[in-house]
Amino acid sequence: MIPILSIIIPCYNEADNIPLILEKCNNVITTLPTVEIILVNNGSTDNTTKVIENNLKINKYSNYKIVTITNNIGYGNGILQGLQQATAKVLAYTHADMQTNPIDILKAYQLYTNSNNELTIVKGKRINRNWLDAVFTYGMELYSNYKLRTKLNDINAQPKLFSQAFFNKIKENAPLDFSLDLYLLYKAKQMGSIIDFPVVFAKRQYGVAKGGGTLKGKWKLIKRTLKYINELQQQLLQ
Repeated sequence: MIPILSIIIPCYNEADNIPLILEKCNNVITTLPTVEIILVNNGSTDNTTKVIENNLKINKYSNYKIVTITNNIGYGNGILQGLQQATAKVLAYTHADMQTNPIDILKAYQLYTNSNNELTIVKGKRINRNWLDAVFTYGMELYSNYKLRTKLNDINAQPKLFSQAFFNKIKENAPLDFSLDLYLLYKAKQMGSIIDFPVVFAKRQYGVAKGGGTLKGKWKLIKRTLKYINELQQQLLQ
């Protein structure tokens, strides 16, 4: 059976969260049996690999594929490696923290199908967020939109869904870190369009937040993103 949709979930030290990830992904499979779930073990140093394998042994679904990366060189690299292994014509990814439910990807898929544009990206727009995170996101939006002369919102929101055709056009220069979200949206603005839809943003139940989940993580994410925005701006001026 050839899948019509491939969903990539990069997992870095998510051993405690794996059973919840599989539970929510199984809900997606039940609704859309022709979906492919690609779990990317992105250089985990805990027992994520063992937990994934043990849980899949007792799982009745065969829709899963595992991609193992030995060394974590970036969030973006984990997603890109998963996308390279996808076999469907429509691709999506979401975070392993399950703060947005993978079932939302089916809403994104319907919006994409209705758009009749293979260069469209469909993305979530988070609701129910705390004020600090909302302020942080808005500040990054303002800076990136000013420097890149574009209009993007909630850049790091999940899920993101797009076609294999779109991915093939942009994958060569895609960044390997958290800047991947910005890069994809910027390219979609250039070549196609972006469709937003509301997603409930819940608290992480298991595991430790990566990226911008803590103040330290936010500061690292800010520095990385600002650096990439400036690099991208320089590329545009050449």
